[in-house]
Amino acid sequence: MKPLLAKELPTFMKRFGSFIDGEIRSLEVLSPITMKLVIACQDENRGFDWLTLEFEFNGVSDASLIDSDKLAYIDMSDGLSLTNSSQTFSFKVNNSTLFINSSTIKYQEGSF
Repeated sequence: MKPLLAKELPTFMKRFGSFIDGEIRSLEVLSPITMKLVIACQDENRGFDWLTLEFEFNGVSDASLIDSDKLAYIDMSDGLSLTNSSQTFSFKVNNSTLFINSSTIKYQEGSF
């Protein structure tokens, strides 16, 4: 997994089109401070082919999660926001109550 750095956020979000019309595939709580989220999205660098991104959130300080059986119903038409301030990354699905605040984020690309 590669770490996602704060200075890379604008480029990262542009590359994946702010995850508009993506799909959350899974959300797993690995420990009270570690979570894994898998999203299917389009990649501008690959001619807008679909792929999956696996995120690992470490040092989770706050979160509002959704039951796994309800993830398919999340409206991703407005994408998500991913910001950094004061050493905290904030991940939020724009049309949902789902959010995760963590000290670090790692990601890994996978097949669709």
